[in-house]
Amino acid sequence: MSVDVVSKADDCSGKRCLATLVAVSLFKSASIVSSLTLVSRITGLVRELLIASTFGASALTDAFNVAFRIPNLFRRLFAEGAFSQAFVPVLAASRQQAGDEATHVLIHQVTTVLAWALFVASVAGVLGAPWLVWAMASGLQQSPQGFDAAVVMTRWMFPYIALMSLVALGAGVLNTWKRFAVPAATPVLLNVCMIGAALWGAPLLGRWGIEPIYAMAGGVMLGGVAQLSAQWWALRKLNLLPRVGLSWTSLRQAWKSEGSQRILQLMAPALLGVSVAQISLLINTQIASHLTPGSVSWLSYADRLMEFPTAMLGVALGVVLMPQLSAAKAANDSQAFSNMLDWGLRLVLVLALPCAVALLLFSPALVAVLYHYGAFNAHDVQQTTVALMGYGVGLIGLVAIKVLAPGFYASQDTRTPVIIAVSVLIITQLLNVVLVPLFAHAGLALSIGLGALINAGWLLIGLRRRGSYVPNQGWWRLVAQVLLACTLLGAWLATMAYVLNWTDMQVTPFLRIGSMAGVLLVSALIYFVTLRLSGLNVINLLRR
Repeated sequence: MSVDVVSKADDCSGKRCLATLVAVSLFKSASIVSSLTLVSRITGLVRELLIASTFGASALTDAFNVAFRIPNLFRRLFAEGAFSQAFVPVLAASRQQAGDEATHVLIHQVTTVLAWALFVASVAGVLGAPWLVWAMASGLQQSPQGFDAAVVMTRWMFPYIALMSLVALGAGVLNTWKRFAVPAATPVLLNVCMIGAALWGAPLLGRWGIEPIYAMAGGVMLGGVAQLSAQWWALRKLNLLPRVGLSWTSLRQAWKSEGSQRILQLMAPALLGVSVAQISLLINTQIASHLTPGSVSWLSYADRLMEFPTAMLGVALGVVLMPQLSAAKAANDSQAFSNMLDWGLRLVLVLALPCAVALLLFSPALVAVLYHYGAFNAHDVQQTTVALMGYGVGLIGLVAIKVLAPGFYASQDTRTPVIIAVSVLIITQLLNVVLVPLFAHAGLALSIGLGALINAGWLLIGLRRRGSYVPNQGWWRLVAQVLLACTLLGAWLATMAYVLNWTDMQVTPFLRIGSMAGVLLVSALIYFVTLRLSGLNVINLLRR
């Protein structure tokens, strides 16, 4: 620590000093995670661009997207979902209250139980691939080739869930020890492997007379191995490398341990809560598979663009806040707990709302510049655009959930988010009944967007009612400043979307890319300069 920092710390007293140090830590950690997530999402967009230009939107790309979605569904359900929501608070509380040595024992016990469960799940998934594909997207049977390809790729990729579940465990440990960089960077490895599969693997399989889309399954598995290797290397450097008990006795002891049982108790309601979101995804994929061929792919391409702001903002904030909120709750510091939530929600408003405006008013340009190459035609641009606009309606809700839900999980309350999630699932499906006949696959995206807004609002009301979150002063002024900046931003983006024909500019790709860069640069200047002139210093807000 530098002399300046020490002298400042000496001037602080009690909670004020602690709050200052926590704020600096949060800003630094969020910046690291957000920067690395930006790299991940850029490489992810390159990945999707290559898939779109190489394979377009067809029955076979639908098959790959369904096959890739199956292990991802289980990964989000168990690894990054219920397991992480239960594991991180227990791990943080153990380190806070019992010390590092006891926490190391807990890590070994949980790893043993998880590894055995993943082995059984992987075998079952490979054997049950045809039933899983049918349950996810029975509409693929409209094209027998597409259904059979989905089954083959599901069998190849299902063990990806085992790799990513262990990655989630490693990320939970590293984040608890405030090592955020490696977990945030490892998704880049998956994207790099899939980019390699699209560039070199697919043409190679084509020359061998094998369907080129199968190369993408190999890229996914190679990416999973690379991510796990990176996490394990980071854990080994910290002397935190988990040990897996291979004997039946080790498994029984690990299963019966107090920490494992506590995590399992928390996982039960959390699993139901995460299941609700995945059931919604399952229903939407099933519906999309019965619509026009390519619908699953259009939704997937739009979802990839949506992941850019949700990961840059929501996921980054959620990853950083979760262990910090858990530690504040374990220390019974309600003021720090509330202040961290307030800081996160202010950033959601300032950074997510302009992104939502861009998605609603500038989607045709974004889709055209990123995807309109090779096999991805003008019709695909139009269909992906309407899906992206549907998602964009709920962007601020999707991002806010990543900040609000940890407020419950850090308190080891997984029951309340479950009740909310079940209710929102019902509402979302009722919306599908109305919207899908009107807007086809775009209706599915719009239902998800509206459901996210309802979910976020419900979570916020819950935290307010229990007193966990008390807003600090200045919210109404902040809302007025952001709305003014977004109004000017929206006027500029709507004009640029109308004046330039972004689809016809396919013949001049570099001019189109340069025009997009110029429009986005001016957009950023309009938004942030307006905020500054209205009296809001975004840099100070980030550091607060």
